[in-house]
Amino acid sequence: MNHARFHHLIAVSSACLLAAVATATAQTPRTTGQALLKQQRMIDEQLDRQRARIAPLDDLLDWEWGGWLEYYFFDFNDGVQSQRLYQRPAFALWTHLDIDHGAHEIFARMKLTYEYFNPGDQYNRRRDWVGPNLDRGWYQIDIGRAFRLAEPSDPLQLRLKIGRQETQFGTGYVLDMPLDAITLDARLYDLRVRALLGKTIGGYPNIDRSAPVADHSARNFYGVQVSYQGLENHEPFVYAIWNDDHTAESPRDPLQDFGYDSQYFGLGSRGSLAHNFNYWAEWVYESGHSFGDGNYRRQDPIDAWGFDVGLEYLWDCPTRPRASVEYMFASGDSDRLFSATSTIGGNRGGTRDHGFAAFGYRDTGLDAAFVPSNLHIWRAGGSLAPLDRIDWLRDFEIGTNWFLYYKHHRRGALSDSTAGQFSGYVGWEMDYFLNWRVASDVSWTLRWGAFFPGDAYQDRSTRNFLLTGLTWSF
Repeated sequence: MNHARFHHLIAVSSACLLAAVATATAQTPRTTGQALLKQQRMIDEQLDRQRARIAPLDDLLDWEWGGWLEYYFFDFNDGVQSQRLYQRPAFALWTHLDIDHGAHEIFARMKLTYEYFNPGDQYNRRRDWVGPNLDRGWYQIDIGRAFRLAEPSDPLQLRLKIGRQETQFGTGYVLDMPLDAITLDARLYDLRVRALLGKTIGGYPNIDRSAPVADHSARNFYGVQVSYQGLENHEPFVYAIWNDDHTAESPRDPLQDFGYDSQYFGLGSRGSLAHNFNYWAEWVYESGHSFGDGNYRRQDPIDAWGFDVGLEYLWDCPTRPRASVEYMFASGDSDRLFSATSTIGGNRGGTRDHGFAAFGYRDTGLDAAFVPSNLHIWRAGGSLAPLDRIDWLRDFEIGTNWFLYYKHHRRGALSDSTAGQFSGYVGWEMDYFLNWRVASDVSWTLRWGAFFPGDAYQDRSTRNFLLTGLTWSF
């Protein structure tokens, strides 16, 4: 952390020191020592008074910066090819400026990535530089601070953030992604209101994996969320989100349109049921309009829903164990025969689209990595730090997650197009992970997952996913 230096303080200090030296040389040898001590005290007191006046200004500006280098290696079976090898080194730089104790904040992060597939393993290009891109970059102003300065008892807290930022509503089941956005966060007594006006980042992957729109997106998001913070251990919330799709086709398909315009109305809560016993729950209804497969004249209505509920317990004992269970559900559509979220191969034109498709994030398995749609997902997992009494292994953590998957409609498609059989049993997966903070600035992770396909797959051979990576932060 670097604090600004003030030149007038240096000038005052230098002048005082020169005065002290000049006075000291004018004293007789008998009085020099005593006079020097007095003059030093005088200088110290004067500097203390000067610092007292400057300190508020000095604290106005708080600047920090850093970055990291990382190298990740992936070895996986995607159901199409038995093994793919992928390497991804990356470099990032960030800076954060805090002015007047949070009255103004500026954050920016640049990231440069190199993607490399072994020959024959690539999906499109074998190797490619990605960036340098502005990964995050925003400005935030505390508007409520001005009200509190004018009236200290004013209970209003109001923050405005503008720029490329991480955006999450609820627990993140429907919306959890970076957006170029304007967000307003207001708190009045026990009510917190968040408002969103944003758009997707152009190069961000689209939820619709149809070829003409898969690698880019242009969606506008509008939303508002209200949560109540007056309960000691619970925070209930409600929200509404609108997604307006403006993604252009490339290349143009004259016989198919790709607009997916959806609205989400959700409610839920998160908090703790007892000491170290945490929970989260979110339910959402989705409406809107989408183009069916082979439809370019009119859209069909969306009528879908989903929910997620989870529990987590942490033990107050050595090794810091924790355990969690979770159940996720996302409705499906029985006439989506080839894709749960895409337009091509998706909903049959002229029918209601019951397939749930959202923009959130959940851990649905390292290998299977399903998008929650037409699925029941059960997860159970835990972790611990088995060697936490050894200083250099204190941050060595191991853990596991186990998943069970079952379709909502057995004839409906999943996000994995290789699950082409009309069967409800999708399969199960076991994941294991190891995280180790080797030093204060070096961390290593190792993750392995194995997915065991069920009757929904014609090829039921086990799929493996191995990921390992090293990060050095500075």
